[in-house]
Amino acid sequence: MNARVAASLLAGLVVLLHGLTAWALVEVNMEDRVEVYRGDTAQIVSMFSSDDGIGGVSIQWFFVSRLGEKQKIYYEDATMKVVDRGTPFTDRIIVNVTAATGEVVLTITDVQVRDQLEFICLIKSLTDGVGEGRTKLLVFEKPDSPTIEGFQTGISIYDDLSKIGICEVKNGFPKPNITWYRNNAPLRGADDVMKVVPSITTESSGLFSVRSELSMKVTKEDKDAHFYCEVTYLVPGGTRMTETNTINITVYYPSTAVQMWVESPKGKIKEGDSIELRCQGDGNTPSSIFTIRHRGEEYTLESNTYVLANVTRLNSGDYKCVSLDTDTYNELSETTSIFVDYLDPAVVEPAGPVEIDQGEELAATCNALSSLQTHTAWFKDGQHVSMGNHLIMKDATFDKAGTYQCVVTVPEVDGLETMATLGVNVNGPPEIVPPERTDIEESLDSTVDLTCHVRGFPAPTIVWTTLDGKVLETTSEVELEDGITSVASVAVTSDLTAFCNASNQYGADAVAFKIKAIVNTTTAATTVRTSTISSSTEGSGVIIAVVIICILLLAILGSGLYFLYKKGKICGRSGKQDLTKDKSGKDNIVVEMKSDNTEDAILLGVNGDKQPPNNQ
Repeated sequence: MNARVAASLLAGLVVLLHGLTAWALVEVNMEDRVEVYRGDTAQIVSMFSSDDGIGGVSIQWFFVSRLGEKQKIYYEDATMKVVDRGTPFTDRIIVNVTAATGEVVLTITDVQVRDQLEFICLIKSLTDGVGEGRTKLLVFEKPDSPTIEGFQTGISIYDDLSKIGICEVKNGFPKPNITWYRNNAPLRGADDVMKVVPSITTESSGLFSVRSELSMKVTKEDKDAHFYCEVTYLVPGGTRMTETNTINITVYYPSTAVQMWVESPKGKIKEGDSIELRCQGDGNTPSSIFTIRHRGEEYTLESNTYVLANVTRLNSGDYKCVSLDTDTYNELSETTSIFVDYLDPAVVEPAGPVEIDQGEELAATCNALSSLQTHTAWFKDGQHVSMGNHLIMKDATFDKAGTYQCVVTVPEVDGLETMATLGVNVNGPPEIVPPERTDIEESLDSTVDLTCHVRGFPAPTIVWTTLDGKVLETTSEVELEDGITSVASVAVTSDLTAFCNASNQYGADAVAFKIKAIVNTTTAATTVRTSTISSSTEGSGVIIAVVIICILLLAILGSGLYFLYKKGKICGRSGKQDLTKDKSGKDNIVVEMKSDNTEDAILLGVNGDKQPPNNQ
């Protein structure tokens, strides 16, 4: 009995081992993972081999939930294809089978973050058994560009941990990582020196937003440091990195030294300038107070600047800058010296105005006290006449009289100059500058202005007279630096001669102006005379009309006389009687013709012979 039971058990064990061997014959190969961006399409491939072929196998797809449960989403055999209802993939999956190669492809469209699961492909064969493969679907989302924000308040080196800034990156998957950097080096340190506080937010889409706040104990060296964040995140097939902008922080630290300097003007300082003094420590703290001390007086600075307006030489001296830190009561100072260059007003000797006689010599000097070397030059009427402090005038003439200007400059300082003037009068008899013309022609009954310019000192007396001693009225008289200009208006009633007479205590001078009166006349026929015609355009037209009328009258008169002569009604004789050349004057009929341009009259007889003037 026992032998039979043992034999039966052995036979059953052989059958069981044979069955297990048969199930292991279906081979299924799948990738460990499939990576895809959120919103893209994922394809999970399963490769199998079976002796039964595609018609003898069934295919099932499952996914493993986050709770570890296996849930079927698809079934296929030789007679049917079924997509399971009520799953997250019901409307988003397609399965394609290639019998020749044994390839089964699960396609998932519009992949989302929640689809990051493990997928199982189960192959059952009628004779070969069961085979299974697994693939993890990994979903990625590139995050938004990271941002950084620094704290604007200043940080003292005496403070404990102070907030430096906040970095934030949003909407990434998987969770992005934030690393703080200072001057291209990652920040690492003990908790009492540096602290980074991260926070993670899961958005409704399943994406992650990460925020990181940096706090640290600053040092003086951090005043020039650049802080920024590096964000790393995963993508299909690798890792990528992006950086934020850099920020600076304001660090307050005490000064160890103070500097003082003249901000403006650059170079030498002259009287009248405005001086801007700057006082600054090598530290940075709002608790520092800067003052300027000079000759027992103290001035508190605003914005580390002190201005001295319109300085004089009395502002020269030492200026001390004092920096006091009200937190530590540490006092630092530095002294700088200021010298204000000056140039006193120029002094000319002899003091003008001076008088010298013609032909004499004049010597003058010009000096100005200055803190620097000076340069002196003399000018007259804008023209350079001499160089140096001394002015020597030899053989004085009226041409050398006038105002001399002494200009003293300091070549080392732009704009530092002074000047003084010296008036020089040369004594001598009047000299009348020759007029441009003394022979003048003017129309009768017009007015002419005569001008006379006279030099001399003392100022000459100018009187206008005529040839017969009549005094003419002076219209205007202007005294200029080089003499006197006198103007007289003369009425032209006839030819006349006017004199400009100048005199002073040294002598006299005179000049004559000859004025010729011009009379414009026009003569008509024998007994018709015309008065003077205006020279205007309208008068010229009248003249032409008068001339034409006269010619017509002459023509008519001549024709009448000739007709009477032919009829014999002239001189009581017949028209056939000859006329002799020695006829008496009363028997002759003559016509006087005058031209505007000649004084000689032409006498014509009736027979056309020219008559002498005494027979008119």
